[in-house]
Amino acid sequence: MDKGFQADRGVKSIPTHSTPLLPIRACKTATFGNCCRMRVPFRVKPYRDTNRPKLKFVVNLQERGQRTRRFFDTKREAETFSQQKTVELQNKGREGVEFPSWLRIMAGECNELLEPFGKTIRHATDHYVAFLRASAKSCTVSELAVEMQSAKQADGVSTSHFHDLKSRLKNFCTDFGNHNAATVSTKEIDDWLRRLKLAPQGRNNYRSALRSLFNFAVKRGYATTNPAANTEKAKVVSGPPGILTVAQAVALLNSCEADTVPFVAISLFAGLRAAEMEKLDWSEVDLEGGHIEVTASKAKTARRRLIPISENLAAWIQPFAKTAGVVVPVGLRKRFDAVKARAGLSNWPPNAMRHSFASYRLAQCQDAARVSLEMGNSPQMIFQHYRELVKPKDADRYWQIKPSEDTKKMVAFAAK
Repeated sequence: MDKGFQADRGVKSIPTHSTPLLPIRACKTATFGNCCRMRVPFRVKPYRDTNRPKLKFVVNLQERGQRTRRFFDTKREAETFSQQKTVELQNKGREGVEFPSWLRIMAGECNELLEPFGKTIRHATDHYVAFLRASAKSCTVSELAVEMQSAKQADGVSTSHFHDLKSRLKNFCTDFGNHNAATVSTKEIDDWLRRLKLAPQGRNNYRSALRSLFNFAVKRGYATTNPAANTEKAKVVSGPPGILTVAQAVALLNSCEADTVPFVAISLFAGLRAAEMEKLDWSEVDLEGGHIEVTASKAKTARRRLIPISENLAAWIQPFAKTAGVVVPVGLRKRFDAVKARAGLSNWPPNAMRHSFASYRLAQCQDAARVSLEMGNSPQMIFQHYRELVKPKDADRYWQIKPSEDTKKMVAFAAK
């Protein structure tokens, strides 16, 4: 700017190195050299009011987003005030001049609280706005559970998994069904899980179901975070899996009635899960080919696998084999309780027959990878839980368990 500041009404030029204060006695607009024209924002005007005769001048401005006026006794005071506001406007912009002081103070305090976390007011605002939008879009926990169950059915989850999930969510909805899904907190879920007073693994199973529920809520936009993900996991002190001794396995088979023999024998010598046994069809038991097929649709892992039929297993199930039809008839579970009672096995370990198969099979072949394929588990899990649970000589005896003459007579009698 070679000519410095020049007012419209002939005010003398001010050197460019001087403080750029706008002369208030100038008229409405001013120019900076040959640049654009800028309106003087805070003009001093005469003021007359018979009720306030001492006040002679007024300056109009905006403060805190509202129009206001400042009154002065002398023109000098009014001009000084106008100059100060003009400089402030040039330094901070109009938003800075009109920014409410209470909001400016709040912004400073909030920024100070966020600074140790490396976050800004923008981060906090974005997070809270997302929460408010999710809350407005959200639904109740009961509605969320129903929607999730429908989605799981459409995705083709197994019947046993679906009913297990439905049962656990039903219990949770009893207490939280009317809550907004976006507002349920980690503390509330933690306290609820502890009130169940279950064994550690049972509590963790509920925790897993709730993690799935709120993960579904996040994916659907009903919540911004998963409150169940940060809940405390109960400590499970895992000992060796409970298995049957050779004598107990013999007693169990000898206590069977005709229609319970295939269920017990296949469980002991092929290691199928209880849910897989309930779905097994005789058409999937290939005695000639020497294997049992667990189809992908019936397997817990949704992966097909083949389990070899051992010589002693073939001997147990040969008399009952059919071309088709369910292996496990309806209502067998109650009769199986009677079988255990007759065998003197009142203290029944969880999944005792499947665990027995894994232990005796690993001791027989010494191949964790092979056993994992037959059981549908990982080699690491097989090696970790079933290694060296039984001695080789006991494994040899286990795989030699065959039907006795009394059992053959029972089978022949049942066939008549």
